[in-house]
Formats: sequence, C-alpha cells, structure tokens
Amino acid sequence: MNSDSYPDIRALVPHEGEMVFLDRVLTAGTSTLCAEVTISQHSVFFDATGAEAGVGSWVGIEYMAQAIAAQAGFLARLRGDAVRVGFLLGARRYQTTVPLFALGSVLHVHVQHVLQGENGLGAFDCRIDDGASGANLANATITVFQPDNVNEFLQRSF
Repeated sequence: MNSDSYPDIRALVPHEGEMVFLDRVLTAGTSTLCAEVTISQHSVFFDATGAEAGVGSWVGIEYMAQAIAAQAGFLARLRGDAVRVGFLLGARRYQTTVPLFALGSVLHVHVQHVLQGENGLGAFDCRIDDGASGANLANATITVFQPDNVNEFLQRSF
C-alpha cells in the first residue's frame, strides 16, 4: 500500500487546525504506523531566533504522541468505530541526537505498539528518523491511556 492509500492524517487524530503537527501517514498496520512531517516556517513551535532555524527537538514527543493517535485512529476506522481521544501519560528515556529539527527537514515518525492492557493503558516504542538519510534523531517509549468513555472518565477524575 502506498501513502496515498491511507486516510488523511486529520481524519485519524482528534486534533484540529494547526494543532495537527503531522503531514501524512506513510504506512500503517495493526501495531505500527509511520507518519511524515516536514519542518517549515509554518510549523507550530518554529523558531528562527537562534543560529539555526527549526523546531526544538523536545517537540518530538508530540510528534510521537500524534503518530500514536493516528495509529489508534487507523485501527478505529478499520473496525468502523469513531476516532477517540486518548491521553499521553508519559515518556520513558526520550533521547535525541539533535537540539532541533532543522528547517526543511523531513522527519519519519515511527510507532510500534508493544503493550496493551484491558484497562486502556498502552505502551509504544517510538523513533524519529531523518527522512533523507534514515539517521535516528530521537527515540522514546511512550505510555498512553484511552478510556472507553472519555467524558465519563473526566467527570470521575475531577
């Protein structure tokens, strides 16, 4: 399947407008997804005040989280279900080899679903590669939670 065969990223994540950071889905499966993002002057968190222009590599956590949301949305659409909201609980050992993702960079954000509990807790191994060279730029294990009913969960929690 080529990337044109996958739904638009905006149909897979529970985000809207400029808060959708990823550009498109390159590949998707039952436990994996690879998305692409190109760093431009219009990228959220773009900074041109330093010696180099780009997006701080700390934003990679959100790129990973949105790729996880897209993978969950992809599975929901396969089942004929609605895309649901989930929560990023935390990241273990986020490591990056660069201080920022430079202007013009094309990033490939890979997620691999490695653990899923019946209670909605899940874990994903994630990495961000340079789309041109394939060099690894960042990696982390991210823990997420997707309750069956987000409104009921929020009302009980607060």
